[in-house]
Amino acid sequence: MNTNDFDYELDEKKIAQTPLKDRSDSKLMVLNRENGDIKHDIFKNIKSYLKKGDVLVLNDTKVIPARLIGIKEETNALIELLLLKDLGNNIWECLSKPFKRLHENTIISFGEGILKAKVIEKKEEGIVHVKLIYAGILYEILDKLGTMPLPPYIHEKLQDQNRYQTVYAKNIGSAAAPTAGLHFTKKLLKELEDYGIEILYVTLHVGLGTFRPVEVEDVKKHHMHSEFYMMNKDVADKLNKAKKEHRRIISVGTTTCRVLETIMHKYNEFKESSGETDIFIYPGFDFRAIDCLITNFHLPKSTLLMLVSAFSSKEIILKAYKKALNSDYRFFSFGDAMFLYK
Repeated sequence: MNTNDFDYELDEKKIAQTPLKDRSDSKLMVLNRENGDIKHDIFKNIKSYLKKGDVLVLNDTKVIPARLIGIKEETNALIELLLLKDLGNNIWECLSKPFKRLHENTIISFGEGILKAKVIEKKEEGIVHVKLIYAGILYEILDKLGTMPLPPYIHEKLQDQNRYQTVYAKNIGSAAAPTAGLHFTKKLLKELEDYGIEILYVTLHVGLGTFRPVEVEDVKKHHMHSEFYMMNKDVADKLNKAKKEHRRIISVGTTTCRVLETIMHKYNEFKESSGETDIFIYPGFDFRAIDCLITNFHLPKSTLLMLVSAFSSKEIILKAYKKALNSDYRFFSFGDAMFLYK
């Protein structure tokens, strides 16, 4: 399976640069994942495609203002760090730029020394492990010094940092938003609950594993970085009950999907658990956990596009993407949504 099989032509003008005024005003493509039938709608009408008793599972991770720009103490050179993962004891895995300027024991200073990062290990592909040095509460310091780690294809400045958070974001730890969830408003979630949709939450802290590009020709040789996930007992019990009662489990986003499939493949049921997952879902994958998927339109040759193609087929998805491009859908993080069902 070749990475180029998941390529498509994209006009950069189709990449959404800013969020819509109302989150739920985004377009919604409703796609039958088995025969490719398509309907066009607006996201706030998602209820029309759900059934009473359906279970909607969302990722309640919260994005940290993880992008930091500081100076290398020895030379005053500008250094950018993107905090990816808390490894414990104030040691963080980071994406660094420029990587070549950093060496073991390099100290980077942020906010005139309010926060410092000492490089303790250089990994590969821009990854470094650093020890953070500060006084006080780290997340309060990051709120002052950091900015939201918007993807590189977004060039507009985000006026309201909260627009890169879901309205239900709770557990701090992500380096990127679970973007399928950005379409929901509190009002829409209440409306769905009142209609009879069960709403449950799991956590996956989005890191490098989700947005790292596939750079190998053979898809199967791509290595996913691991990300932290968590499911509590109450959610596991409710999901197992839904499975027994043949109610649909609808994953909001590829990150939620990765949590649910990780747990189901590991235990053959939903179970209270937490840990690291590097699950890589591409065509041929045996889906055991989810029945439907709400997702955005993803980058060419990305692991996310491969996951969506696995849930339907590469041919159906690329045809749907072509239709979306011809129908003025907005792509990527602040873009429009797709609901895949059968």
